[in-house]
Amino acid sequence: MSEFRHIPKGIPVPGTRLARMSRLGGMALGVAGNFAVNGGREWLGGGRPRMEELLLTPANLVRVTRQLAHMRGAAMKMGQLLSMEGGDFLPQELADILGRLRNDAHFMPPKQLKSVLSRNWGPDFTRRFRRFDVRPIAAASIGQVHRATTRDGRDVAVKVQYPGVRRSIDSDVANVALLLRMSGLVPSELDLDPLLKEACRQLHEEADYEREGRMLARFGDLLDRDDDLAVPPFHSDLTTGEVLCMGFAPGVPVDQLTDQPQEVRDHAVSVLIRLMMREIFGFGLMQTDPNFANYAWDAENQKVVLLDFGASREIPADLVAGYRELLRAGLEGNRKGALEQLGSIGFLAADTKDAHADAIWKMFDMAMEPLRAGGVFDFAASDLAQRLRAAGMEFAAQGDYWVVPPADALFLQRKIGGMFLLATRLRARVDLDAVLDAA
Repeated sequence: MSEFRHIPKGIPVPGTRLARMSRLGGMALGVAGNFAVNGGREWLGGGRPRMEELLLTPANLVRVTRQLAHMRGAAMKMGQLLSMEGGDFLPQELADILGRLRNDAHFMPPKQLKSVLSRNWGPDFTRRFRRFDVRPIAAASIGQVHRATTRDGRDVAVKVQYPGVRRSIDSDVANVALLLRMSGLVPSELDLDPLLKEACRQLHEEADYEREGRMLARFGDLLDRDDDLAVPPFHSDLTTGEVLCMGFAPGVPVDQLTDQPQEVRDHAVSVLIRLMMREIFGFGLMQTDPNFANYAWDAENQKVVLLDFGASREIPADLVAGYRELLRAGLEGNRKGALEQLGSIGFLAADTKDAHADAIWKMFDMAMEPLRAGGVFDFAASDLAQRLRAAGMEFAAQGDYWVVPPADALFLQRKIGGMFLLATRLRARVDLDAVLDAA
């Protein structure tokens, strides 16, 4: 019999639609109560507070993040995405509190975990293992990861999906979108329906662990001869729609390399940026989630380990061609050509005002500065991130340009932005000529 070690009690995942709706409803009522109290105080004091100022108080934000972390699933996933992708534009307090969602997922208690494993592997599943660590080594929005040793000696990582996650995706996304509308963070002019539909599709794919297993195996084949990257082996015999099994890979999340020597940080970031360029222009297949926990640094072998493939998606050939032409126009400083490609991809509408087009070109041209200069770019010594942030916030403050690009382009931009953020956080120096060669 394998060792199924006991751990302190976890927090059960609400698995039914009613339970999840009750959680969101309770959260909304609590937020509304704080809203009324704080608003009354402001009015009595002679102030005229804005709605978003009342909704985005520290107390309300803590309440929201606690409930999303408790619920997990698509609700928590959307909170994580907002914290990562809106960090440069959201109020600092909101970005900081939502940022906790990237690390503060609760785990299932043993009883609930055993129920999920029994449903997928059968009631005698413990006979398959010499050892199964019940306390997870990682817990995220959709599932948690356990280390185990199989009877035949394989050292494996087992990702177990939270119960009810797949059934609740559509309603979770709709309810979180409603909360965003209430907060005033999303303008009423912005049509979220296409994005919400795509978000649901993406989350359904991420919750299909058999699909992720196929992507894991596919990336393993693509990168089999890459000396700088490692992909854990896929174990199909222990994989189901709710349980994914792969080889255990040692390492620390790449964003924890901040205190490592410069050459380590440079190497890790360069490897990941080179991989991104190969994904776009070589594979036509990209793992689009830039969450730093998806990448680990194996110090012993000096390799970046790729850990998560749930958000992998094919990149349409026309989008690859559009980005290639956009890159070429940017390198040449060709404003007309760049704007044409931005329009073709979907970042500009046919009726975009000249002033908006000019502002978008200036931001794109600014982003292309390091690539045009070539050679080694020092992210620590550059103020490019601050200038881009300021330009983006100034543009967003105008409040009269609402174009939603196609989902494929947004997911691709999400990955590009994530790599830029990682390079900045690790203060890396990257040989951009080598990056362009990879394209």
